Formats: sequence, structure tokens, C-alpha cells
Amino acid sequence: MVEIRTPATPSEWEKYFDLRYRVLRQPLHQPLGSEKNEGDATGIHFALFDDGHLVAIARLDNAETSISQVRFVAVETKQQGKGYGNQIMIATEECSKSKGCTKVILHARDYAVPFYKKLGYTLIEPSYKLFDVLQHFLMEKML
Repeated sequence: MVEIRTPATPSEWEKYFDLRYRVLRQPLHQPLGSEKNEGDATGIHFALFDDGHLVAIARLDNAETSISQVRFVAVETKQQGKGYGNQIMIATEECSKSKGCTKVILHARDYAVPFYKKLGYTLIEPSYKLFDVLQHFLMEKML
């Protein structure tokens, strides 16, 4: 059974940040702790559990009035391609709509652009290189 919610226990939070580190920071040879930032205190956190196992995460931030930003989307490496990323993105978009937002933006890693295009996001422009290594692209979707 799939459930998407905010982590609720210290153990779930530990697994949440561990997944974020292993998928998004460790492959770029970044130190433990680099997976967290100041937005964690104010963002809305999404954790997708399948039969009690954490398999995907995302965070939703307020970018501007009526605009949300999705950040830190990660799916367990061995679970990618099974629809979990799609499910967690739908949850972030539904939450954005419920908050009155009309647009969602994100900065996609170069290899993730095709995934977001399939979900209806439009490529706007190159945005930044994470750690001077990984090109990101600004994308948006009208809700």
C-alpha cells in the first residue's frame, strides 16, 4: 500500500534525510550534512512509503505569492522507473493547488529534464551548476 505523508518519527526523518543524501549528494562526493538546508524548517516535506518502506521524497517551498517550488526530489535508486516519482510529484502539485498556487517551478538536473517534461513541465532556461558540476534547468508548470 502506497502512502504519501510528512515523516512523523525521528526514525522516519533519519531515513528521509538519508535517502536525500544517498541519491542527491553522495554521488556528487558531497559531505554528509550537505543534504540539509535552512528551507527544511519551513518547507512541506513529502515522503512516499510503499508497504512501510520509504522509497521517494520531495520538498515544497513557497517561491513567491501563488508560485511553489519543488526541491530535493529523490527516489531510491533501485526503485526508479516504477512510478514513485510521478506519484510524489502529483502530491506536491495537489498541495500547491490547495495553497492557492497557480504555478510550480523547479530546477531539474540535466538528466531529469525528460522526466519532468513527461509530467507537463516546460523548460525555461539553464539555471545553475550544482557544485560547479551538474547543470540544472529552470522548469515550470501551470496548475
